Amino acid sequence: MKLTNSFAALLPRRKTRVVDVGGVGIGGDNPIRVQTMTNTDTLDIAATVAQIKACVKAGSELIRITTPTPKHAQALGPIREALLKDGITVPLIADIHFLPAAAFEALKWADKVRLNPGNLFDGKIFRNFEFNDQSYAVEIARIEESLLPFIEAAKQSGKVLRIGSNHGSLSDRILSRFGDTPVGMVEATMEYLRIFKKHDFNDIVVALKSSNPLVMIESNRLLIATMDKEGMDYPIHLGVTEAGNGEEGRAKSTLGIGTLLMEGIGDTIRVSLTEDPAKEIPTCYGILQATHRRITRTEFISCPSCGRTLFDIEPVTNTIKERMGHLKGLHIAIMGCIVNGLGEMADADYGYVGGAHGQVSLYRKKELVKRNVPEKDAVGELINLIKSDGKWVEAQ
Repeated sequence: MKLTNSFAALLPRRKTRVVDVGGVGIGGDNPIRVQTMTNTDTLDIAATVAQIKACVKAGSELIRITTPTPKHAQALGPIREALLKDGITVPLIADIHFLPAAAFEALKWADKVRLNPGNLFDGKIFRNFEFNDQSYAVEIARIEESLLPFIEAAKQSGKVLRIGSNHGSLSDRILSRFGDTPVGMVEATMEYLRIFKKHDFNDIVVALKSSNPLVMIESNRLLIATMDKEGMDYPIHLGVTEAGNGEEGRAKSTLGIGTLLMEGIGDTIRVSLTEDPAKEIPTCYGILQATHRRITRTEFISCPSCGRTLFDIEPVTNTIKERMGHLKGLHIAIMGCIVNGLGEMADADYGYVGGAHGQVSLYRKKELVKRNVPEKDAVGELINLIKSDGKWVEAQ
């Protein structure tokens, strides 16, 4: 394999069909989309609208909303109306579990409807069943018969579906047949996908989630291999469900989502945190930026500092990030000394490098442009250098 300067180039993004969710394209060459989910009572229209507005302001491109009953699905109507009054057109996704009637109602109001194969026409009471091939085929026929009216309604609605299996909600039927395994997660999903494909409905996004990022990673790898074998090219939604909060939740999400993104898997993501949903969005964009799958801001390279550091690097780094973080696609390196400066900043567009105590040298790529600039002037001089190259834009 020929090596290049970009690791991401070794792992091209998986090609998928494109689905249109309320005017937002998912899959194909569209950007990897960022989404979240409200945690308000959906029937509290004002609270739900307020939270959606905050999430959209934070950068969420799609919003999923809990719709456990037909009444909750109908609430999407006034929610959308209130959003449109403020010019907000974000697509709304109905999250369905247990009640088929809620799924039918959601087709009238949502841009996308999520179904969970584990609990729509199956259940989980931790009962073990004995199946042979013939008796299991009868179960698949039962699922197909149950889905047919909904498939026809989905075709008429023109809406997109998400087939989303969670590790924690695999049905007793699946657990009895395939065990509590990635294979079970994949087969629970593939059963639905095969039925929808058989009946010529393909406006689908697929998601396999687990609270264990290792299970989530392996399940998605197996899903892609299985779909490829069966000629399916549906877009993939990635997430580590019930990841927790704080550092733990972000670490789990970064591991699970980031690993698969680097492998070229993933078309839309959600970081699931036990926090205000708007707080999920920065981590989503951070993962996309770190994996170079979607660049939305400046890329910074900065050393951790050591005894050789010639200026107080932490506050300087924060100042540079604050003043230049909006320069989308630009790489800026902040290095405390010359020892690692040139080598570690080799891929940067600009370098801010300690040259002597209280003095900074500025680089354009590997070219030394200004030597020993007084530290008090160095940030301003870096901005002037970027401006002189025509690469400066004002922050919005």
